[in-house]
Amino acid sequence: MQVSRFSLALEEGLILPEEARLAVYLPRAGYDLGGIAPGQVRIFQGFFPEHAAFKAMGYDVDVAPSGRYDAALIVVPRSKVQARALVADAVARVDGGVIIVDGQKTDGVDSLAKDIRKRLTLIGSIPKAHGRIFWFQASAVFDDWAGVPGQVEGGFETAPGVFSAEGVDAGSALLAQNLPARLPARVCDLGAGWGYLSRAVLSRSGVKELHLVEAEHAALDCARRNITDERAHFHWADATSAELGQFDAVVTNPPFHTGRRAEPSLGQAFIASAARLLGPRGELWLVANRHLPYEAAMAEEFRDVREVAGTPAFKVLFGGRPQGRARTRR
Repeated sequence: MQVSRFSLALEEGLILPEEARLAVYLPRAGYDLGGIAPGQVRIFQGFFPEHAAFKAMGYDVDVAPSGRYDAALIVVPRSKVQARALVADAVARVDGGVIIVDGQKTDGVDSLAKDIRKRLTLIGSIPKAHGRIFWFQASAVFDDWAGVPGQVEGGFETAPGVFSAEGVDAGSALLAQNLPARLPARVCDLGAGWGYLSRAVLSRSGVKELHLVEAEHAALDCARRNITDERAHFHWADATSAELGQFDAVVTNPPFHTGRRAEPSLGQAFIASAARLLGPRGELWLVANRHLPYEAAMAEEFRDVREVAGTPAFKVLFGGRPQGRARTRR
């Protein structure tokens, strides 16, 4: 079994206080915590599937940072702004203790180390497996790195690290423009993010209920602030397995990446979930990057499949009349 960077660091110079209380930011399921007892660890993970996985393993898990700790471990996310915000938060919580940062080169760990070295001296640094782990004493101030909510066109609030935090996604905008003027009564926004598509759905006539399903807790918190319509209901859940009853329509801009790797199977899982959640006359409205092979998955789940709008970069697909596989019931 390959030794993790964190385990290697513990073997090669990283010293933690005995029975140290360790805060761990954004680990993925299966992350090797080097034999540290679950009782010494508090994990901060707002992505529902990962949160649930660590909870099932017996760890203390929360959706957002809180409390004080002897040391902190940050698993570097893709967003530079979010990574810096995590460093600022960790430094503020450990009262001069050790901050450990572990990440892949493709996620910017080397750049983050370089920026931190401008403020203090690293205690240790180990490159391994296309990544790096480094650690330092929390002796400098990083208040200027603290994450703050952003605001994009339309007055929507976003947060560091959430999808399309810097502006409205072009695919979502295309889907919003091409939704029909009237939608059925009970609608689900599958993978709702911070609520852009949901606001478009609620602007259509006929909608009596809208259920926003989102796995990223920070994005759902933004959606709660962006969507104040009493018809809206919010669900922190995995969109591929959520059980919410039967809907008349589903709208979605499904994700298709795991880290930096394209995973079309994610979008295909969203399509299958939408079909399961829809009634016999239900309809799916989906936007996807032009190159993604979703038509075959749509044809397996729906009797009526067609492209209703598109650009060189994106396509809006409609799926009507699900094939009748096992669905949830009210």
